[in-house]
Amino acid sequence: MFSFRIRPSPKRLFIRMRRPIPRRKAALRGHWRWLLIPLLFLAGCHEDEGSAYQPQFSDRPAFEEQVYVFGVHPLHNPERLFAVYQPLVDHVNHHLGTVRLKLEASRNYAAYEEKLYAGAFHFALPNPYQVINALKHDYRVFGKMGDDHNFRGIILVRRDSGIHEVSDLKGKAVSYPAPTALAATMMPQWFLHTHGLNIAKDIDNRYVGSQESSIMNAFLGTTVAASTWPPPWRAFSKERPELAEQMEIRWQTDPLVNNGLVVRRNIPEEHVAAIASLLFSLHTHPEGQTILAAMELSRFEKATDATYEPVKTFLSRFEKEVRPIQEPP
Repeated sequence: MFSFRIRPSPKRLFIRMRRPIPRRKAALRGHWRWLLIPLLFLAGCHEDEGSAYQPQFSDRPAFEEQVYVFGVHPLHNPERLFAVYQPLVDHVNHHLGTVRLKLEASRNYAAYEEKLYAGAFHFALPNPYQVINALKHDYRVFGKMGDDHNFRGIILVRRDSGIHEVSDLKGKAVSYPAPTALAATMMPQWFLHTHGLNIAKDIDNRYVGSQESSIMNAFLGTTVAASTWPPPWRAFSKERPELAEQMEIRWQTDPLVNNGLVVRRNIPEEHVAAIASLLFSLHTHPEGQTILAAMELSRFEKATDATYEPVKTFLSRFEKEVRPIQEPP
């Protein structure tokens, strides 16, 4: 069986749509129009209130996570520094609650020192010279790198350089990371000074920005000697053995106190204690030992401001006898 449905013609549909509306329905429609007026008024009020609203901003997320900037001085170029120190930061953050560290590198010593002395870092790992100056800028010492025997300067030369005595450096160029690098610049300059050279007149001092650059300048022959310290040299030897075997340590200095851990004095003590505990226990477990190995370090250890008194003594003698040290602002 088939069924059919007859659709109205357009003409009939038109007529149907034009049929007059009954009076009662028309009256109801009129009432609805009056009811809509207060609703439209309320909507307008709501829009006015919304336009007057100003958003509120906060320095902290809603869950009150506290982020502390951790500034490590230019032990390496920024890329390598992140490769070495980010695992340390990740480890600390994994064991903290609503507190975490954020690693910050700097392109060179001058940029790092500017941020340090301005209080831009909450926690920092400066060299001992920078530690002494940070104490003048509302920081305090709470720890340090261990292995003080490694905190010494070394002077590298190419095996075919012909440099054998300190006097052979007269009239030649020597590369350093920066004027304020203690182990890699000031201590080697002190060594050369005590072995008969006038640092200001007898040699061409070239400050090239990083440990790796200092080494590479001597390898390429831009300078006849490179000043650095043991951890960067060991890292360079592992990563580029074919270059390192063409160089050798010609001289090394006596050791001094290693790099320090400092914190701004306004950081809550419970936060400092939690982070310090994690750092000082790294050497007691395999994960921490792996992190430390990348730094060429055996451990972090407790320290105070007084730990760096020998550094003050050295710096005083250096300025009197060798050259002025760049002063922080």
